Amino acid sequence: MTGTILNTATIILGGLLGLKFGKLLSDKARETIIIGLGLFTIGISVSMFLETNNSLIVLGGILIGGLLGEKLGIEDRINNLGEILEAKFSKNQSSSQARKDFMCGFLASSILFCTGPMAILGAIQDGLVGDFQLLAIKSVMDGFAAFAMASTLGIGVLFSGLIVFIYQGFFSLLAVQLQGIMTPAMVAELTATGGLLLIGLAISSLLEIKPIRVGNFLPSLVISPLIVFLLSLF
Repeated sequence: MTGTILNTATIILGGLLGLKFGKLLSDKARETIIIGLGLFTIGISVSMFLETNNSLIVLGGILIGGLLGEKLGIEDRINNLGEILEAKFSKNQSSSQARKDFMCGFLASSILFCTGPMAILGAIQDGLVGDFQLLAIKSVMDGFAAFAMASTLGIGVLFSGLIVFIYQGFFSLLAVQLQGIMTPAMVAELTATGGLLLIGLAISSLLEIKPIRVGNFLPSLVISPLIVFLLSLF
């Protein structure tokens, strides 16, 4: 849970700094920081992919998982969840502008910090092998995002750290229970597959080169280790 604790702390710290100094950072400066994080994420992603022992397993996991994700409409469901929460809030808000700003900041930041493969994959790696490198990278990204959001949406952003702690902590604890099942070969292909998903995230969300429905590839994180397991039976 080290990575999740770090992630929660950076969201709170970034939010506090955003409340205090957010207006001092220009839009161009924020854009430059996000681009730098995108380039760094691609570099880390490539090193993760190189851990594969059989790239065909990763390919199979990506293709099968992507098709399954498209069938289930995971990306659309994630987006719809955000829209439903926002719509529900807008119908039930009180007359207090302070409450409105608090809830908007809380909901928007919670959805942002908990969606995407990095939150799930990072939490799994942290719980499975004690490697919180991905969550450390996510912590930096979330810290800057919390800084920017808190400067405009207010203190509600800080409380999204609690949601992140519960959400990612769940996957880390679940991964601990899987330690006796996951072999080193399965972990290697899971890591390599996650690397490809992170490249997609960097291209789509950080560098904004091309929209990619990365959420639909999340089943790949299960399919790739499963392929390794099935191959081990023959």
